[in-house]
Amino acid sequence: MTTTADTTADPDADYRSRCPLASALDLLGDKWTLIIVRDMIAGKRRYGEFLSSPERIPSNILAGRLRRLDDAGIVNKRLYQENPPRHEYLLTRKGAELLPVLQQLAAWGHRHLPGRWAPPAWFFEATPEDLYGAGMPRG
Repeated sequence: MTTTADTTADPDADYRSRCPLASALDLLGDKWTLIIVRDMIAGKRRYGEFLSSPERIPSNILAGRLRRLDDAGIVNKRLYQENPPRHEYLLTRKGAELLPVLQQLAAWGHRHLPGRWAPPAWFFEATPEDLYGAGMPRG
């Protein structure tokens, strides 16, 4: 009888507990990751576009966060130019399902943090289905 070794990774290896909230925060809870997802919701796809955001994410951190989002299945990395190689990043269905979380965080921030601007109407009207595949127009 031939057996094969189990090559699946330990699903708990990158998380501090089995609590879904704690695990989600382990993946998404730093100060940059949801900003990148927000930018993708607004239509940004390319590295330089993410770097142009007003929060000014350092390029080394951006590279690491995009890699982590790709590894987690939240974005797909796609080659759009071969020489030199350039990639764009698109939200997956799993990534698009973060939209309601971001909508609620933005609404809370606007309500409870003085001086914050109101997010655009399209942002609150969008659904995850609007984002998956087709992308969202910049607004």
